[in-house]
Amino acid sequence: MTGSEESPSFRLAYVPGVTPAKWVKIWNERLPDIPLTLVQVPAAEAPEVLRAGEADAGIVRLPVDRTFFSAIPLYTEASVVIVPKDHLITAADEVTLADLAEEVLVHPLDDVFDWDAPPGEPAFERPATTADAIELVAANIGLLVVPQSLARLHHRRDLTYRPVVDAPQSSVALSWPEEATTDLVEDFIGIVRGRTVNSTRGRTAAKPEATPSGKASAKSSGKTAGKTAGKPSANSAGRTGRARTGGGKPADKRGKPRRRS
Repeated sequence: MTGSEESPSFRLAYVPGVTPAKWVKIWNERLPDIPLTLVQVPAAEAPEVLRAGEADAGIVRLPVDRTFFSAIPLYTEASVVIVPKDHLITAADEVTLADLAEEVLVHPLDDVFDWDAPPGEPAFERPATTADAIELVAANIGLLVVPQSLARLHHRRDLTYRPVVDAPQSSVALSWPEEATTDLVEDFIGIVRGRTVNSTRGRTAAKPEATPSGKASAKSSGKTAGKTAGKPSANSAGRTGRARTGGGKPADKRGKPRRRS
């Protein structure tokens, strides 16, 4: 939790390509009194932002340092190659890395893939950002392989993309410093995991309705009473069971009334 106890808030970092809107919407519905602030950060800088406490949690790209961070994988993206619309690759529905072997591939410094060796021929220089690399593709200087969400983020009318079926993939996760697992972090974990507001695994489980005197309502108590009403206790059930089997003695002697003095 950030801020004072009187005015809590929650800061969520997210990297380019990620769209946290659906989770933010649920947060605002469930916790309308606790503002959620979005902090967009470059993928490479997200871990340091979380380490420095500049955000409570982040939707980041894996891998992360699991000795410091907790992480809940959310999804894995398809990888695509961005090309000019008149490029020969557009004739295919999908391509392989082998299809790119003779192409010039732009490899930006903020590339999110952990390449053993980038495919294709290297470009003359490495641009600083993916946005800069997109400009080079538009200038017919090379092609670019990225997660599909980044291709959509940097959409241009003169460019298109095709899936690369055997390229590395980028996984997205919710991550936060393990030692800073606050109540608000737990609330957001419940949201991304799809828990309902009354989930028993959530931080704020539903409580029985209370009357003005503070006791459980008759409606709530009645449900419990209804479950046990008319049912014999375990001991009485046991005695009944032994009476039916006989146990070597007539059952009617066990039930014979005692003489009053």
